[in-house]
Amino acid sequence: MARYIGPVCRLCRREGMKLFLKGERCYTEKCAIEKRNLPPGQHGKLRKAKLVGYGLQLREKQKVKRIYFILEGQFRNYFERAARMKGITGENLLFLLERRLDNAVYRAGFSTSRRQARQLVNHGHVMVNGRKVDIPSYQVRAGELISIKEGSRKNPHIESAWQTASGRGRPSWISQDGGDMSARISGLPAREDIDRSINEQLIVELYSK
Repeated sequence: MARYIGPVCRLCRREGMKLFLKGERCYTEKCAIEKRNLPPGQHGKLRKAKLVGYGLQLREKQKVKRIYFILEGQFRNYFERAARMKGITGENLLFLLERRLDNAVYRAGFSTSRRQARQLVNHGHVMVNGRKVDIPSYQVRAGELISIKEGSRKNPHIESAWQTASGRGRPSWISQDGGDMSARISGLPAREDIDRSINEQLIVELYSK
């Protein structure tokens, strides 16, 4: 499967905001946005043009793609699926992205970033209802139990993320299920659980042209 393997800090700099792609580093002064909040490239300082119309829509789409760390083809498939669903297309798109297993693992507090969560899923550390699921795009459903494989619970990265999750907080649709590194999908995501800086209507307008 195709994946982005380049430097991720440049993605945050391109969008001019923290996308939290490097976990705990993003909360420190080492974050690229804190040190040098300019677009990447030798002409970054010169990019001061105000975005309007298509440019604004494109940047919003790129931002959401990078937040959830997926590539264009997969993102387009999510949009087409959202358009076929009942309800508001933009919100449906965000709900589908939120229900990805790698995102749920991150939101539950098993990892400090979605990139790290995807790696945990790919390497077989994550279980859903007691069975190993190694597909990051798996859509979680209400009532399902997400847990870390027993042999992986002493992993220092997972332990550290789990301990700090209470400070970061969990969305209303995910709840801690006991103290054995497990979390319950207590419902489906609501719009207020998702980053309010996202303007999903711009993405709908872009793909509707």
